[in-house]
Amino acid sequence: MNRMMTLVAFLQAQNCSNLPGSWRHPSTMMDFMTPEYYQRIARILEDGKIQMAFFDDRLALPDLYTGNHLEAINAGVRAVKMDPSTLLMAMGMATSKLGLGTTYSTTYYEPYHVARVFATMDLMLKGRVAWNIVTSLNSAEAANFGHAEHMEHDARYDRAEEFMDVVMGHWNTWDDDTLILDKESGRFADGSMVHRLDHAGKYFKSRGPFSVPRSPQGHPVLIQAGQSGRGQAFAAKWAELVFVIHHNLEAGKIAYKAFKEQVAAGGRDPASVHMAPACYVCVAESEAAAQEKRAIVEATARPVDALVLISEVLNYDFGAKGYDEPFSDEELAGFSWHGFRERVIQHSGHKNPTVRDFVEISGRGTVKEHKMFCGTPRQVADQMEEWFVAPACDGFVLAATHMPGSYEDVVRLLVPELQRRGLFQKDYRGTTLRENLGLHIPRARDYHIARKATQ
Repeated sequence: MNRMMTLVAFLQAQNCSNLPGSWRHPSTMMDFMTPEYYQRIARILEDGKIQMAFFDDRLALPDLYTGNHLEAINAGVRAVKMDPSTLLMAMGMATSKLGLGTTYSTTYYEPYHVARVFATMDLMLKGRVAWNIVTSLNSAEAANFGHAEHMEHDARYDRAEEFMDVVMGHWNTWDDDTLILDKESGRFADGSMVHRLDHAGKYFKSRGPFSVPRSPQGHPVLIQAGQSGRGQAFAAKWAELVFVIHHNLEAGKIAYKAFKEQVAAGGRDPASVHMAPACYVCVAESEAAAQEKRAIVEATARPVDALVLISEVLNYDFGAKGYDEPFSDEELAGFSWHGFRERVIQHSGHKNPTVRDFVEISGRGTVKEHKMFCGTPRQVADQMEEWFVAPACDGFVLAATHMPGSYEDVVRLLVPELQRRGLFQKDYRGTTLRENLGLHIPRARDYHIARKATQ
């Protein structure tokens, strides 16, 4: 089979897409607090054979800028944050093939809880679920969970490594053919094929046995988006789908090659890990119409958007610093998202960048944050094909400029052109997310064999 693009829709359980100004777009629908809003999007995506819809998440309102929540709430900068797993289930009930992923933190949740929530969702959606593994970002999230301060970057990843060991251990508690369900003999299952974990480590103790049998895809697909050195190492070890940010093709090619080599060095098949950069797509029947759409989108941005969001992800009040005042080494070291910080330092050429550098280089809060493909279906497909063939990626994470219109445009105009070129699937390959991503279905028995070999 020819190599096919993976396309993922980037969603938020809130009043806007990941573009904060999207709620101001004249075509955005505002019933975001109803199930119909998310089900509408899900049906559009499934009509276009998109492999997955994915929810990003934070565990706090963005309230670090100016030291409180007023600016973010007044401007509607991601001012609503609902639990995305609930919305995921609403979307799953309206579809039958669309994969559905959501974010859960390894910093503020417990492994058994995450394992059970995702295993249950995966059963109820018949093997269509993915978990986006994050380590959380800021002190506002810490405060909501009763912590005096946010864990340091590397400590969060240390905890996340052990968290994954526990979750994977629980997900592999039940062998694939454990259930018997024989009413006549009265035998429900083979208890010898259920394995208690008995984990005791630095961060967690979790006994088991786990209470949820395996789904049709074995266990949920694993997503990760770390771009710091430690984040990339974590992704290379655990992730099956990796989300990244690349602003140009050359940077994408270099990062793609290096990451695939890192995956191979860890003993995994590089083809089993999909890398997908985030992008915006602005597509229309003519180039002039596409540029007109883009201008409308760009007009939705406000200066406050960038400052609120950068403060949130770096865990620092950007309202407390002069716009052209360089950050000290000490301040930079304290920023929460190392990959974000390193990208701004690299592209600005400044060892000690300013607030202006962070706003202008990152493009946070605007469509400049991600690569934008703009033009007619043929022009956009040309650009995406260039990245895919280079190779600089295995597919794309499609961020929305307005809801649900961005996805309607992609499905109506772009998908048919990609399909015509043999770059994107004309139908789903199967019923599980793993099948539709071309990933193997893991077996519990293989997990136990591998675990014994390393002990």
